[in-house]
Amino acid sequence: MADMAAQERYPIPTVGALVQGPSGRILLVRTTKWRGTWGVPGGKVRWGESLEAALRREVREEVGLELTRIRWALVQEAVNDPAFYRSAHFILLNYFAETDREAVRPNEEIAEWAWVVPESALDYPLNRYTRVLIERYLEERDG
Repeated sequence: MADMAAQERYPIPTVGALVQGPSGRILLVRTTKWRGTWGVPGGKVRWGESLEAALRREVREEVGLELTRIRWALVQEAVNDPAFYRSAHFILLNYFAETDREAVRPNEEIAEWAWVVPESALDYPLNRYTRVLIERYLEERDG
């Protein structure tokens, strides 16, 4: 029984944010983990860490930005997506947020970044989850 329990695997909770800067543009990032596609900053939730604390930490670590006006967006699930560099099962907890500056300080995970007009973001080669998040953002903004 102990061997079976040791082999159990569970989905990994992650947080990410579509971040809007003071210019009204949104931040897109390209990481090596998503095989060349673009997404939003974010990452894994640590044990004992609240979702908002994890979101603030991940964005600070990846792009050096502090978040304001954090608000819930949606939840998505990624199960063994071939766009991700390895087999994984993620629960993607997505937020909308703002920041008061646009000077990005990328860490080693960020290969490239761009501040883009929200409508233009859909022209980027996005991972499917970021595409859904941006579409929701545009619906809510224009709704």
